[in-house]
This record gives sequence, C-alpha cells and structure tokens, in this order.
Amino acid sequence: MLVESNNIIPITKLQRELTKKVRELAVSGNPLYITKNNNLEAVMVSFEDYVFFHNLEDIFEKLEIKEVIDKRLKNYKPERNVSWNKVREDI
Repeated sequence: MLVESNNIIPITKLQRELTKKVRELAVSGNPLYITKNNNLEAVMVSFEDYVFFHNLEDIFEKLEIKEVIDKRLKNYKPERNVSWNKVREDI
C-alpha cells in the first residue's frame, strides 16, 4: 500500500495538533496515518470515507451470504423436503 509521507504523523504530535489535523482532514479528505514507536498504528479518515467503508463491508458480507445460498440451492431437491408435521411427530 502506498502511503504519502506528508500524511504520516506520530501520535504524540497528533495529540498536540488534533483540532488542526481534523480540520485539514475535513478539507482535504486525505487520510492521516498515525504512528507509534515508528510503526503504523491507525488511520484517521473522514466521516464520509468511514461511512463508505462501512457500507462496503455490508455489501461484501451480503455477497458472501449470497454465495453460500447459491451453493446450497445448487444441490437443493424439493422432493427431499420433510414436512413440519413430520418433524413434530418425530420429537
């Protein structure tokens, strides 16, 4: 992943400049990469990007569910169904 070096900030500096950095993020829309002990620890994104990623995650989850359903329906044979009354009788 390509990270712009001017968008990287140590967490201690971010603590001092939080308001300023949030304003810059709101204007530019560019994510802010936060480091701790020279390791990338977090990414701060605009709320708009957060909502987009959250919705994207939901879409991927629904696609995975659809794939499972399609796979199960491929082997579905209605003649093998058991009625609910039969299930209750066997209990």
